[in-house]
Order: sequence, then C-alpha cells, then structure tokens
Amino acid sequence: MKKTTIKKKSASAKAMADKGKKKEETKEEKKETRYIEAVGRRKTAVARVRLWTKGEKEFLINDKPFKDYFSTLELQQIASGALDRMKSLDRFRVSIIVRGGGLHSQAEAVRHGISRVLIVFNPDYKKRLRKAGYLTRDPRMRERKKFGLKRARRAPQWAKR
Repeated sequence: MKKTTIKKKSASAKAMADKGKKKEETKEEKKETRYIEAVGRRKTAVARVRLWTKGEKEFLINDKPFKDYFSTLELQQIASGALDRMKSLDRFRVSIIVRGGGLHSQAEAVRHGISRVLIVFNPDYKKRLRKAGYLTRDPRMRERKKFGLKRARRAPQWAKR
C-alpha cells in the first residue's frame, strides 16, 4: 500500500511540475504576442481592432482576409482608409472582430477602430486622422418606431371613403 501512495504522490508532483511549466510557457507566449486594442463604432456596428507590430503582416476581419470580407472596392477603401492615410498598410498585423449593422456600417466601424489604435500606437498621427475625419464617431442612429405609425414617421395610408 505504501508503494502505491508513493507513486500517486510522485505522479501528482509531476503533474504539478508540468502545470507550472505550462503556466510559464503561456506567460512567455503572452509577452511575445502583445497588441494594441481599440473599439470602433458606427450605428449598430461594433469593431474590436487588435494591432500587432510583430509577426506576419496581414489584415483579417472575422478570421477572413479583408478583401474577402469586404468584396467591393469602395468598402475595402473605407475599411483600410486610416492605414492608407498613414502609409502603413503593410506595417502591421491587424485582426478585427466586427458585429452588427450592415457592411457599409461595419467598414466605417473598422476604420474608426483602426484610427483609434493608430493613435495609441503613435500620438503624432492624431492630427492627420482628425483632419481626415476618421476619429469622429458618427452619432447618427436610426430613429425609433412610434406607436400608431408604420415606421419612425411613416403614417398609415389615409382614405377619404
């Protein structure tokens, strides 16, 4: 019986040692994978933008290349507008998670988020991005539906007879 308890202790001691190593490895990995994060918004679209200075230089939106996610050239230009303005399109690895709204709204939310991240990265960019209008959060939202109406302002059709 003593032998089995000794084996259990040694096995658990090894497991504890392995857990300690795993924790150290994850801490090292976290140090290597540092990023800057910001949130961009437009209407109901919210984009969480992460920017890495190290690693592969890629631009992913919801784990897809941004040219696949935004199929039209106009949406691609809107989404990458802040990076184009700062001439740093291929300097960073950008990963974005965007939810809500339509494609155009999502593209503008992505641009807003990238602009905020670039300012955290380099505060000197603020003046140029502000002048381009990329830092201003567009406050326009959809007006709520009112009772007795079909939409926000659309009244039911009126008939005289």
